[in-house]
Amino acid sequence: MAENQEQVLDLSFFMPGKAEVVEEVKAPISTRFKDKAGNLIPFVFKPISTERVDEIEKMSMRNIVRKNRVVGKEVDQSRFMARIAVETTVYPNFKAEELRKAYKTEDPVEVAKKVLHVAGEYSEWISKVSDVNGFDQSVEDLEETAKNL
Repeated sequence: MAENQEQVLDLSFFMPGKAEVVEEVKAPISTRFKDKAGNLIPFVFKPISTERVDEIEKMSMRNIVRKNRVVGKEVDQSRFMARIAVETTVYPNFKAEELRKAYKTEDPVEVAKKVLHVAGEYSEWISKVSDVNGFDQSVEDLEETAKNL
């Protein structure tokens, strides 16, 4: 028991460079995008940092207006998650100039909406991004993962 307590209290596990490297995740989002052989083209995702999430949250604030007066600010949740999704998606890169020109918009979120114009695709994309970034992970999920190690 004492050995187990020492392990739990050992802060060396949390020192820089000790965490596992975050891997990219590949997942199909749409059945509409296929290569020349007819195989589904997976999207590639990589989790983003907490610091980047904070920056995106600040960029996603909107004014709360009551009786023509700004009374506060709140996060525009749909815009926030869309921006998180754009940042998390490595491929296709919705920020790429080639895609922005092709879809005639400078906004990568709008590019993503045009590429994934079928509602279920867009929803699946947002859901996968939430999963990749750990937003959908519950304590029970973490406990189950720990049991299986």
